[in-house]
Amino acid sequence: MLNVQLKRKRTFAQSVLFVVFLLSSTLAFAQNKVTGTVTDKSGEPLAGVNILEKGTTNGCITDLDGKYSIEVKRGQTLIFTFIGFTKKEVQVNQSAINVVMEEDSQTLDEVVVVGYGSMTRKDVTSSITTVKADQLNKGAFSSPSELLQGKVPGLTVTNTSDPSGTGSITLRGSSSLRDGAAMEPYYVVDGVPGVDLALVSPEDIESIDVLRDATATAIYGSKAANGVIIVTTKKGSKERTTVSYSAYVAADNIMKRLDVMTANELRAYAKANNITLLNDEGANTNWQDEVSRTALTHNHNVSINGGNDKTTYSASINYMNKQGVIRGSDMERITARSFVQTKTLKDRLELAFSVNASITDANSVPTGEYNGESVYDAMYYYSPLTPVKNADGSWYRRQDISQNMNPMSMIHEDLYKQKNKYLQGIAKATLEIIDGLKFNFNISMQNQQWIYSNYNSINSQLTATSSRHGQATRQTLENQKKQLEAYFNYDKTFAEKHKLGLMAGYSWEQSDDNDGFGLTAYNFYNDDLLYYNLGMANNMDIDGIWSDDNKRLSTLRMISFYGRINYSYNSKYLFQATVRRDGSSAFGRNNRWATFPSVSLAWRITEENFMKDQSLFDDLKLRVGYGVSGNSLGFNAYTALQTYSASGWFNYTNAEGVTQAYRTLAATRNANPNLKWERTGMFNVGIDFGFLGNRLTGTIEYYDKRTKDLINGYAVSTNRFPYGWMDANVGEISNKGIELTINATPVKSRNFTWETSLNLSHNKNEVVSLSNSTYSVNYLDKAYLNLGGYNTANVQRIMEGEPIGTFYTWKWAGYDDSGASIFYQFNEDGTPVIGEDGKQATTGDPQNKDKVKCGNAQPKLTYGWNNTFSYKNWSLTAFIQGVLGNKIYNATRAQYSNISLVSAGKNVLADIVTEQKATDNRSQAPSDRYIENGSYLRLSTLTLSYNFGKLGDWVNSLRVYATCNNVFTLTGYKGTDPEISLGGTAPGIDARHSRYPRTRTFMFGLNVNF
Repeated sequence: MLNVQLKRKRTFAQSVLFVVFLLSSTLAFAQNKVTGTVTDKSGEPLAGVNILEKGTTNGCITDLDGKYSIEVKRGQTLIFTFIGFTKKEVQVNQSAINVVMEEDSQTLDEVVVVGYGSMTRKDVTSSITTVKADQLNKGAFSSPSELLQGKVPGLTVTNTSDPSGTGSITLRGSSSLRDGAAMEPYYVVDGVPGVDLALVSPEDIESIDVLRDATATAIYGSKAANGVIIVTTKKGSKERTTVSYSAYVAADNIMKRLDVMTANELRAYAKANNITLLNDEGANTNWQDEVSRTALTHNHNVSINGGNDKTTYSASINYMNKQGVIRGSDMERITARSFVQTKTLKDRLELAFSVNASITDANSVPTGEYNGESVYDAMYYYSPLTPVKNADGSWYRRQDISQNMNPMSMIHEDLYKQKNKYLQGIAKATLEIIDGLKFNFNISMQNQQWIYSNYNSINSQLTATSSRHGQATRQTLENQKKQLEAYFNYDKTFAEKHKLGLMAGYSWEQSDDNDGFGLTAYNFYNDDLLYYNLGMANNMDIDGIWSDDNKRLSTLRMISFYGRINYSYNSKYLFQATVRRDGSSAFGRNNRWATFPSVSLAWRITEENFMKDQSLFDDLKLRVGYGVSGNSLGFNAYTALQTYSASGWFNYTNAEGVTQAYRTLAATRNANPNLKWERTGMFNVGIDFGFLGNRLTGTIEYYDKRTKDLINGYAVSTNRFPYGWMDANVGEISNKGIELTINATPVKSRNFTWETSLNLSHNKNEVVSLSNSTYSVNYLDKAYLNLGGYNTANVQRIMEGEPIGTFYTWKWAGYDDSGASIFYQFNEDGTPVIGEDGKQATTGDPQNKDKVKCGNAQPKLTYGWNNTFSYKNWSLTAFIQGVLGNKIYNATRAQYSNISLVSAGKNVLADIVTEQKATDNRSQAPSDRYIENGSYLRLSTLTLSYNFGKLGDWVNSLRVYATCNNVFTLTGYKGTDPEISLGGTAPGIDARHSRYPRTRTFMFGLNVNF
């Protein structure tokens, strides 16, 4: 019995040991250690490849040799991911698994929007930059152009903090002698040319494509000389209906204030220099504090997207309320967009309709250039010794001091309101006739209504209205645009190697602009009605009725024929040619038609057999092209016609002896039947490259851009012409430049990613000629600054051989024996005048001949650098931008360095104590003394965000973020901000009367999708 029990015990123990052995063997088998190496197709090891067990958080990354090791059960799946390569899934059935990653061609296959169509990135032969929605600048922006600052090489954007203002934007240098629209790119929104960007809220933008060279822009012909910006908005989804809400609140404060004297400093300065103060009322007023405030902005956007395989739809509404940091300035805007698209006729006919609208209400303050009638000017010069109001509650004023306006009075007593209404309707039809052949038919209508209202109260201090006992002005203007586009697209691939694309179309456009009327009335009983009932006024200003060319109906028509051919052989050799024939009623009857051709070639070198075995380049493409585009922007129907307008009055006595006043008419423009387009020809060569599995990509571009037949006004003899000026085609401007773009992912790990992009641009501008045998001018003076005592002096000159923005003024030589500023003398040929002592002669009364070149406003380098750091659900974006090598004329500093302002009862800069001599009665004279280095580096945007992802069954995604704009600026510029407008014909001027203070913004927002 004992033996039996012992045997049973041994059997049980053996069974237990056997089970334990089996369990341990199974466990060891289940927890299989997998090792291997990850390489690219050439056998090069890939470091930083992310490896994850599917459905779990178990993962690792490859080391510098591409090796990895991970514990994972057999039968499970490993997912290998790496930027620039396609995702790969491998089932675990052995302990050693080597993986070869395939290059991801997504970047090369991304769709790029071009004129009247789209193509893949790898087939593009032109210079086109695409900026996706998540790459656009973040901030409380009121204009979509601000989203692009620093993002596109060659595109120079200068933003403004004015809630109702718009910044300047220039692509590849100034190429016209005309300001305004003639200097800016042409905008296309969802395929509709010439759309005002006020119809698009930033939240509705899907992507922006910037066509930078003429081979890309020539398809838009006569309106594309300054580049084309194509905006694509968000559309419906075929998968499911989603509702999205985004919102932010922001607070703005003035980033840097002008350091003017306090009341005590002003009194001390006057006492030290025996100056009698005219208006010391015992006050100590900080006018910058009185005029400014912390400005709040809130923005809300709601959108709905949905659909199915047949029909998609979207609708959105955006509301923005933006205060300005200057009291009395603000903007309120509501924008609505709707879109529906459906297929019928067995999916061969696609129909799309959209209706878009925008209403903007903006309030502003006086910004007059003369008589001190600008709040931006008065907040600095108005004396701190005076109070804001008198004891009786009225605004303080001193009428015996010239050009002296209480800024708070102007804010409250002089009201300026502008309302803009936009309405747009679009209908599109696309019919697939046969495989690859589509016919597109688009029609659109756009209506803009502009209403301007101004009321100067009974208590207004402005010079022109202070004696009128209340003055009201109402002006209204309407613009309408109708467009029709009909074009064929044929895309076909033959024998899997020959890809052919053909496009041919017709366009018709009519613009009925400037249909307006304006009226001024004055002498009211009280201010109760403001500008709402002009019939209650006792007087009407007949000269206040609009009568110039810009305020009368102007009907322009344009007809165009255009075409394009694209050919690609095996995605290796690429060819594109375009041509557009435009006819416009804007020009002289002898030159109403013009042709704009372009041709470009590209060679994808990495597709050649001799490049197959190399491991350096993932992509290498050479592009070269030449194209011609035109500039017809900024013209009205009267540009080439003889026009007359009211010039005065005469008294006529009829046969009954009744005398009545009648208008006299005079010529205001000469007819020029030979007036034609400004034409811009551009040669462009570019290299696109990619390294390290396309983790490092970029582009190098060189361009030579020449604009001929510039349109400018020239003086002519009134013995031959009714009017003393003639608009004619004369002159040439050259722009040459180099641009570099680099995009990289230096770090890519399981939880952390660093993505960076850098763009650098250099442009050399030159005015080649200004005259011909018929029309001649030696130079064009620009930038009249209205400085005290020198209000007719200019500081810039456009002249042959020099760039636009060349400073041409006196050179400061120090002080004479009496302590007053003196300036160097020059001969007519620009050589120095040498005095008897062998030194260059000086004078205290410089003449026009004493002006010389003193630098240029255009930067030698413009740059933008964006960095995004992602750690799990966190993301930090830092965007840096700036310019190098430009000059700024600090007209603000020049004016407030005028020491005579103190004795005149005004304020000055605090540093005149050390920077100026109290005896200098010419301290404000325009000279190179106030030309400063405008280079700066700015941390423009810093954004920290957290993505919560999906929350329950209701929220598909939730992202919250905090953004600071204009974080800090590194510069040697002494003014309040070095970001000065670089557009127009007088760039680089820091003008005191029109410069809205730059602000620093703190913004908090969220994006949620339901």
